[in-house]
Amino acid sequence: MGKETVLALLLREKGHFVSGEAVSAELGITRAAIWKSISALRAQGYEIDAVTGRGYCLKSLPDTLTEQTVRSYLGYVETVGKRIDCFDSIDSTNAYLKRIALDGAPDGTVAVAAEQTSGRGRRGRSFQSAAGKGVYLSILLRPKLAPSQLMPLTGLIAVAMSRAVDRVAGTHSQIKWTNDLILNGRKLCGILTELSVEGETGELQYVVAGIGFNVSQREEDFVGEVSKIATSILRETGRLISRAELSAAMIEELDALYTALRSGETSGYLDEYRRRCVTIGREVQLLWQDTKEKVTALDVDEEFGLIVRRENGTVETVRTGEVSVRGLYGYVE
Repeated sequence: MGKETVLALLLREKGHFVSGEAVSAELGITRAAIWKSISALRAQGYEIDAVTGRGYCLKSLPDTLTEQTVRSYLGYVETVGKRIDCFDSIDSTNAYLKRIALDGAPDGTVAVAAEQTSGRGRRGRSFQSAAGKGVYLSILLRPKLAPSQLMPLTGLIAVAMSRAVDRVAGTHSQIKWTNDLILNGRKLCGILTELSVEGETGELQYVVAGIGFNVSQREEDFVGEVSKIATSILRETGRLISRAELSAAMIEELDALYTALRSGETSGYLDEYRRRCVTIGREVQLLWQDTKEKVTALDVDEEFGLIVRRENGTVETVRTGEVSVRGLYGYVE
């Protein structure tokens, strides 16, 4: 037995003192071994109080993304998060899940990384995933649904992620159609959903959805064109939040969403999406191939298509993948 077993006990009793005698009796180790483990955990960044006559109390965890730190914040989940694979660095959490999906990885598997070296966004664009500055999390889903039933999934995930960040950071995030989370007019989070369909039957094999949150980047951390549109939780709130706590909130909200999706009870998510969507009611630009067109965004339909009115008065619905939307004068506005 080592420091991991001592940590597991302290995590179970987080915020409360546990006597050295109780730790020794439960784990079957000496007081000297307990103190050695406590010292090693402190060296790793765990804040542990040691008080004579009271014992040991875990006060806070280091800002690391490990399965143990994420699970220390995680409540009950039905499917998403039963398996969590954590990485200090990886090429792409989406790419990783697609690889292990072929080996039979279970429904609800989560991959979370502190850094991506080849993160991707929509249309194959690179996604800046700096080490230690964000949360890069993907989920593998195997719903027994037709691919056509998953058209709203990215929009639904946007609502779930808005709920997660608002809960942890105390923010009031909004959504730019279709799937960018916005805070004070700048992009806070991006979402990429990928489906694998069996070629001959057209049956869904799996879905991988990746979410990238900017957590502690400062202004100088954003480079190139990204610097004009991106922001972070730290930049907008002045607060450093726990990436493990945010990861746990994301997993909980994704699990709740997945339960609702499989039962067909997602109308509440659509209503909330409409309330949070900064695109609705604005004049915006549709960007399609090499063309730009000014339209008025009227609403989103049940499949999260954007209903727009063109300058000639005609009303139609556009789909993500066909077009992008920008404000007339900036990313949102």
